Amino acid sequence: MKRKELLLRSSLWMQEAENSPVVMSSRIRLARNLENVPFPHSLSAERSEQVARIIAQVLDSVDVEGDRLTYLPLTELSPIELQVLIEKHLISADLANAKRERGVALTHDHRVAIMVNEEDHLRMQVLLPGDQLREAYRLADSLDDGIEERLDFAYREAQGYLTACPTNVGTGMRASVMVHLPALVMTNQVQHLLGTLTHLGLAVRGLYGEGSQALGHLFQVSNQITLGKSEEDIIAHLEAVTGQIVGMELQARENLLQQARLVLEDKVWRARGMLQNARLLSSADAMLYLSQDRLGTDLGILPKSGQTFAELLVDSNQGCLQYKLNRELDSQQRDEQRANQIRAAFAAANGR
Repeated sequence: MKRKELLLRSSLWMQEAENSPVVMSSRIRLARNLENVPFPHSLSAERSEQVARIIAQVLDSVDVEGDRLTYLPLTELSPIELQVLIEKHLISADLANAKRERGVALTHDHRVAIMVNEEDHLRMQVLLPGDQLREAYRLADSLDDGIEERLDFAYREAQGYLTACPTNVGTGMRASVMVHLPALVMTNQVQHLLGTLTHLGLAVRGLYGEGSQALGHLFQVSNQITLGKSEEDIIAHLEAVTGQIVGMELQARENLLQQARLVLEDKVWRARGMLQNARLLSSADAMLYLSQDRLGTDLGILPKSGQTFAELLVDSNQGCLQYKLNRELDSQQRDEQRANQIRAAFAAANGR
């Protein structure tokens, strides 16, 4: 598959998951390192190239349930292409900005993304729509077994898998869910919830990871520690807490319907009006209105649009926006084109 076609594809995780109005996506990430090889930040340029080449050759032969991986050396990608990968949650900003030899291997639907020479030699990610932590783990575990047959990973009986970050030592696994919590934000309950999650040993980040804002009322919740915990322990704990988060958000939505329905209806219809009619939309405004619009459709107040919330959200980011148009845009041009693109999506859904 050609690079442009691969990067323009809508990622599988952006699909609308049935019966999952709160959990947008589920992710399992496994950190692995090669035995007797320094971690990536300690590698010389020559050694970094050698490690990337060895791993890329192995990944080229990996089959993911009938889907072959495509390896992209990041040194060959433009800054906009790197931004597209970040916006679609396929690589980290750290990997994009690193100076060493590095790459990413993707399945055609982006459900699997393997970063090479990020903080660890390999970071294997499975990203699926909705509440599918166990299915994501099943696929990640199978992928891990297949690659470990070809590469010798750094593993110790007492510690588990060795990783660059001490908090990942053990299983090397980070499990996370992306949750949409507009009602908890509107009812000023979300800060208390986030504090509680931290006390439960979970990390809470914004849409694009550590240091990012919770734009679009989206939060990523993940385990913080892997040492001394099994994969089952990590998944079961996150599943239990996710169930509580979903219950709280659904209750907050019900309370808004019962106690402030007119205010709620006004807010979501105003958001729909802005998305259908605005001529300029900043990224922050687009995310806010799209989030409120999604809440309106979830509650049956608004008719559904043609594209999913996640697709509209990601495609309106500056990297994806410019890559689709195949040209660089200044700030006002981005705001104009973002509004044009979203307006066209809603017009198409309405048959206009």
